[in-house]
Amino acid sequence: MADYDVIIVGSGPAGIFAALELSRKKGLKVLIVEKGADLPDRSRKDLFFGWGGAGAFSDGKLNLSAEVGGFLIDYMDEVSLKELIDYVDSLYLEFGAPKELKGIDMKETVRVEEAAARAGLRLVPFAIRHLGTDRCVGVLERIRAALEARGVHMRFRTEVRDIVVEGGRVRGVRTTDGAVFGSEFVILAPGRAGSHWLETVAGEIGLATATNPVDIGVRVEVPASVLRPVTDIMHEAKFTYNSRRFDDSVRTFCMNPYGVVVKERHEGFCTVNGHSFSVRKSENTNFAILVSTTFTEPFHQPIAYGRYIANLANLLGGGIIVQRLGDLLHGRRSTPDRIRRNTVKPTLTDATPGDLSFVIPYRYITDIIEMLCVLDRVTPGINATSTLLYGVEVKFYSMRLRIEPTMETEVANLFAAGDGAGVTRGIVQASVSGVVAAREILRRTHGRAT
Repeated sequence: MADYDVIIVGSGPAGIFAALELSRKKGLKVLIVEKGADLPDRSRKDLFFGWGGAGAFSDGKLNLSAEVGGFLIDYMDEVSLKELIDYVDSLYLEFGAPKELKGIDMKETVRVEEAAARAGLRLVPFAIRHLGTDRCVGVLERIRAALEARGVHMRFRTEVRDIVVEGGRVRGVRTTDGAVFGSEFVILAPGRAGSHWLETVAGEIGLATATNPVDIGVRVEVPASVLRPVTDIMHEAKFTYNSRRFDDSVRTFCMNPYGVVVKERHEGFCTVNGHSFSVRKSENTNFAILVSTTFTEPFHQPIAYGRYIANLANLLGGGIIVQRLGDLLHGRRSTPDRIRRNTVKPTLTDATPGDLSFVIPYRYITDIIEMLCVLDRVTPGINATSTLLYGVEVKFYSMRLRIEPTMETEVANLFAAGDGAGVTRGIVQASVSGVVAAREILRRTHGRAT
C-alpha cells in the first residue's frame, strides 16, 4: 500500500500551489519533498532550494499575463490560461500579496509602446503585482501554515535520487539515503535549479524531451532616474528585439527599480541576478539582457553550455565580473580604480572588475551592445560609458519534458510542472502549472472516500 496519495518533489511555486489545490480535498495524503531548508532556516545565500523556491523567496514579481513567464499557452487556450492566472493571483492576495498593480495605466503604457516601436523594439505590456523581497517571506509563511493546518506533510533537506516506475506507471520516489516513499501520483516540480537533475531522471526512465532556447546574458545597472519614466508606469518593462547582425532573439528580463544586484550560488558555480524591495531602495535600477539561442544537431546540452559559460566567468573573476560599458566598448578590462571613480556605484560590492569579452562569446556580446544602443532611444542614458554590466546571467530551463495539457508525462500518473520542467519561467505560470496538475489528480480521485 502506498505511503501517500500524492508526492510533490520541490516546494517552489509549482509545488506549493499543487499542494494548495490538493489540500482542498480532505483525507488526501500529500507529501512535499524538498532538497533545501524549511522557511525559518533559509538563507539569502541559497536562493534556489528551500521553501518558496527561487523567485517566490526573492523578488516576488507576479506577472499577470499569458504572454509572460512561460509556455503554458502551448497547452491551453488563452481564455483558460487567463482564468487560471486570475485564480492564482487571487490566492496570492488571500495570503497577503499587496493589492497595488502596476502596468495598468494604458495611456502611459501606449506612450512607451509607441516609443519602443519607433526604436525597433516590442514592448510586452502586462499588469504586475510586486511582493518585494522583504514581503515574500510573510506570504510564504502564511501559505506554509495553511498547508500544515490542512495536513500536508513536508520533508526538508531530503533529496530525491530517482523516480520509482513499474509497468509504465509511477510508484513513488527514492531518496539519496535509500528511503522509498510509495505514492499513486507524483508531481515533479524541482525549479530551475533542478532542471539538470530532472533531465537526468527523464533519461533514466525514458521520458522524451525537447530543447528550449538557452538564455545567456548580463545584468545591467544604471541610475534609477534613467529608467524612471518607464518603471514609474509599469515597474518592469519587457522589451524584445531581433538583432540586426545575427537575427537573434534578445530581451530584457527581471527589471528591479531602485534594487540591488545579487550573486546566485549554484552547486559548483555562481551567476548574477537582481532584487528589489517594497520599502528599502537603492539609487540604481538593474535588469538583465538575455540572448536566446536554440542549438541544432548534433548538440543537445544547452544546460551544460550555460554552466560552462558561468564557470568560465567564475574562473576568470573569482566569482561575478563587473565591467563598465565604456571599457567594454574600448576593448579594455575595468579596474578597481575605474569602478571606484564611476558615476554609477555597484550595488554588488564583491564583483570583480574585469573583461566580459573573455567570457561571453562574440555573438552574445554583439547582441547585448546592439540592444543597449536601441534601448537608449527609448530611455536615454542606458547606453552610457558609466553603465555597469555584470556577468554572467544564465537561465537554466532549457530542457522541456513532453507532457500533456494536464502536465502528465508519458509515465502514467507522473506529472511535471514549473520552471524545472521547462514549461514555465516565472512565478505565476509556475503556480498555474501546479494547479493544473493537481486538478487532474483530483479529477482522477473524485468519488473516493474522504
